[in-house]
Amino acid sequence: MVKIALFGTSADPPTSGHQAIISWLSKHYDWVAVWAADNPFKAHQTQLSHRVAMLRLLIEDIPHQQNICLHSELSSYKTIETLETAKQLWGADGDFTLVIGSDLVTQLPRWYRVEDLLRQVQLLVVQRPGYEVEDADLQQLRQLGAKVAIADLTGPQVSSTAYRKHKDTQTLTPPIQAYIHREHLYKCEDKSKEKLQIR
Repeated sequence: MVKIALFGTSADPPTSGHQAIISWLSKHYDWVAVWAADNPFKAHQTQLSHRVAMLRLLIEDIPHQQNICLHSELSSYKTIETLETAKQLWGADGDFTLVIGSDLVTQLPRWYRVEDLLRQVQLLVVQRPGYEVEDADLQQLRQLGAKVAIADLTGPQVSSTAYRKHKDTQTLTPPIQAYIHREHLYKCEDKSKEKLQIR
């Protein structure tokens, strides 16, 4: 049975942290399906089309990425619909693992038809800086039917939020930096540079 990792992300913008996660998944699963999506619990600064384009660049920059693919057709507000589409692509008997960041663990019980979803997938939680996974939260997920594991992965201490707030370009890969500059995204970055020049 083909082991498929399903990794959706708001990716606003995608960072070297996302790249590290995708690369790690490619070494542990037969196929890694990646997509950019709007998270109904978050406000997004950049249009989805730009985030999809940046995610594509991020994947293309990963060495030996033959088992990684951007699947925009999986993007949905409702993850149960994402899973239904995945089953159409790979068959209802596929071995699906839903990959989420630890920041989503407390949100997950509020997701649409979450119990139906958790009955049909494995759940893999990737630790994110500043979002510790509490035993009580994991227990709640298990009570909802989750088969949950914590990824043995230590990624870089970076996040999209940190980039948007502090404009630390070290969080981004060179192709993403170039895309942001070319498309004039995250305009507050330009404003902060102007202020520095004035001083």
